[in-house]
Amino acid sequence: MTDSSSLNHLARITNCLQTILDLEPELEKLELGQSLLDEFAVLKSFLEKVDRMSLSEKDVERIEKATASFLKELKGPLAQSEDEGNSRKSARLQ
Repeated sequence: MTDSSSLNHLARITNCLQTILDLEPELEKLELGQSLLDEFAVLKSFLEKVDRMSLSEKDVERIEKATASFLKELKGPLAQSEDEGNSRKSARLQ
């Protein structure tokens, strides 16, 4: 694998992991979020080591698909949490 290919894979994997980790504050608000947050330590550890791993295009594609699927699954609960938060704010303002 060429260096540019390795860097490309690293950038793509890092982007996936960082996208998930950026959701941490939102997940803290979800009822089921705590169980997911427990896994964040694993993701953070993986992110710290990913630059020393040899990843194939298939590995990267699999992680990208898993990330997209995870984000799709969270879309509903996160939207519902946001709606509930807005309803509470609205009730307090009245």
